Amino acid sequence: MKTVSKDTFLDRLGHWVAGRLRSETSGYQPYTPSDPETLERTLQPGDILLVEGNQKISAAIKYLTQSTWSHAALYVGDACGEPKKGSERLQLIEVVIGEGCVAVPLRKYATYNTRICRPVGLTGDDRRAVVDFMVSSIGTKYDLKNIFDMLRYFLPTPPVPVRWRRRMLSFGSGDPTRAICSSLIAQAFQGVYYPILPEIRRMPGHMTAQSKYSRREILHIRHHSLFTPRDFDLSPYFRVVKPTLEHGFDYKALNWHSRQGHGPKTADREFVIESSEKGD
Repeated sequence: MKTVSKDTFLDRLGHWVAGRLRSETSGYQPYTPSDPETLERTLQPGDILLVEGNQKISAAIKYLTQSTWSHAALYVGDACGEPKKGSERLQLIEVVIGEGCVAVPLRKYATYNTRICRPVGLTGDDRRAVVDFMVSSIGTKYDLKNIFDMLRYFLPTPPVPVRWRRRMLSFGSGDPTRAICSSLIAQAFQGVYYPILPEIRRMPGHMTAQSKYSRREILHIRHHSLFTPRDFDLSPYFRVVKPTLEHGFDYKALNWHSRQGHGPKTADREFVIESSEKGD
């Protein structure tokens, strides 16, 4: 007979802390919310979807990384298989604090500011390897007993010098307790030796500083736990893809609506693009 282990005090406390960190903040409003259908037409397996986020943990991550992006998920297309009847297709794989590695539908981020980062030149075999790594990681749990890994995020603006903020994100007891979603994605790309933000060191020449040996660059892979969502945006090897420009954009075809301001200046106007989609 299988015995079911009861939650300890640390387990219950960990669930409570994770729940508080994942609670949404009020007043969030995206500038350009993502259209799931347009995103799905644009995304390719291996693409990274960066998300601004409006949870309490998001504020801390954005502050520590000095970035708009607080979350990252990998698009895997149909790699998760056919959805169950009545449910949406699971096309994103992400790491969620308190849960671990999970697959979620693309519509989850329909009301958030997002950005697509695409690895340039990634071969088909390596693309499949990255996707397979993420799929095989589904179900990896987050160790809720390591409370100190999560408590640091209760301070939206902790008094930490800029040069130590990235280290603060990686502080913890190891792989099972990583809260930063980008760490697992970085590990997947490093598994196929695809660069994100490699450290470049020039090897000194044996004879002269002008020798070929002195100009040889060795790319040192940073540890995956030090990567943050914004690194994929900053990487010179990932291309930023904007869905509104990928399928034909003609600014002459836009429908504009001008709302005259109440002030004395006639130049004070607010211009709004009227959507021509069905149902609007």
